[in-house]
Amino acid sequence: MALQYSVAVNNARLDAVEATIAASAKLKIYTGVAPANCAAAATGTLLVDIALPIDWMNAAATNSKTKLGTWSASASAAGTAGYFRITDTVGTAVGLQGTCGQGSGDLSLDNTVLASAQVVTVSAFTLNAANT
Repeated sequence: MALQYSVAVNNARLDAVEATIAASAKLKIYTGVAPANCAAAATGTLLVDIALPIDWMNAAATNSKTKLGTWSASASAAGTAGYFRITDTVGTAVGLQGTCGQGSGDLSLDNTVLASAQVVTVSAFTLNAANT
C-alpha cells in the first residue's frame, strides 16, 4: 500500500513550498528544456523575470494551492517559453521548476511566443498534492 496523507497534511506540505522559497519570490521564464534538476544551472535564454507578489500563492485547500494576484512583466528577450523556475528573492536559489505552455504545462501563459518588451502574464499556476 502506498503512503496516504490527510488533506490537512497535504495542505501543510503545499503551504511549506511558498514559505520555504521566499515571501517575495521571482519567476523566471526561459527558452528550451528545463535542466535535470533545480540545483543545475539554467539553460536557454531568460525571456522574462517576474517579481512575484509578497504573498504569491493562495492558502492550500483540498490538496491544491493556486497563484495569488497578477503575475506579469515585460519580456527582456524574444523567444518561445519552454520552462520556468521560481527562485528566492535575489533569484539565486531555485525552489521549483517546470514546463510552460499556453493553456497547458505546469505554468500556463497568455502566450508562449514572446517578443522583447511584450507584457507576459501567467494565466494559471497550481500546485497539487495527492495520495499516490
